[in-house]
Amino acid sequence: MSAAMPISLPATSAAGKARAPWLLSAPAFVLFACLLLVPLVLTAVLSFQVFDHATGVKNSFTLAHYDAVLTDDYYHGIFWRTFWISALTTLICVLVGAPEAYVLSRMRNPWRSVLLLVVLAPLLVSVVVRAFGWSMLLGPEGLVNQVARFMGLPTMRILYTETAVIIALVHVMLPFMVIPVWTSLQKLDPGVEDAALSLKASHFTTLRRIIFPQVLPGVLSGSLIVFGLSASAFAIPGLLGGRRLKMVATVVYDEYLHELNWPLGAAIALTLLLANLVLMLNYNRVVERSYKKSLG
Repeated sequence: MSAAMPISLPATSAAGKARAPWLLSAPAFVLFACLLLVPLVLTAVLSFQVFDHATGVKNSFTLAHYDAVLTDDYYHGIFWRTFWISALTTLICVLVGAPEAYVLSRMRNPWRSVLLLVVLAPLLVSVVVRAFGWSMLLGPEGLVNQVARFMGLPTMRILYTETAVIIALVHVMLPFMVIPVWTSLQKLDPGVEDAALSLKASHFTTLRRIIFPQVLPGVLSGSLIVFGLSASAFAIPGLLGGRRLKMVATVVYDEYLHELNWPLGAAIALTLLLANLVLMLNYNRVVERSYKKSLG
């Protein structure tokens, strides 16, 4: 019998290998462009168009909307309120969510599953329903004021204030902080912490030198998510802040649906997007620098 001849496969060209990743990622890129890039481009084009209260949007170029957003003290106050509320919400979520994630990582089943369900439970309920629930709790005749009157304390005005918005935002955003930190803690070997304690390191030193560097990437991810979602939140500021307590998302809503000034609303929305990107990139740079220092 003759020896079997080896089967030769056609050689793949270098150009084909170079094009393969692009061809494989093309459907995802097209979907990404259609769902995100195209609406952003159309919104950007709209923000530079002229608006007339008598005739509506005109196909003419103008920078008046951005000039109003960047120079008017009214918009300065709204952006400042939005960012400090978002920053405070993020800080509270870090202070509450990081220890909660640490406790969650130390628990064993079935209690871990129970606590994880409690953490994720708010995500199973609509934001509007949660906002209405907080409005009933924090209202003049709500449970909080009823307890205060029962204890002989004066009635507190919480609803339609920044405090009500922050309380509800923390309740909504806390799972977005707990889950990234908990995920980071899953990579931490408990034996390393036990070894540090066995070498006479204090609990504070172990927390600072062992646990904190491992948790920092999760805190960074959670902080970026919480800050971004808080700055663009609409339902909670609209329902718990009232008509006088404006945040950027509620102003955009008013410009689009009440004033019908779509170009100005688009300019405000894009300004918020750019401001969020600048703040997040700077925050990311600062945290990563401190993370590298802690490792070095």
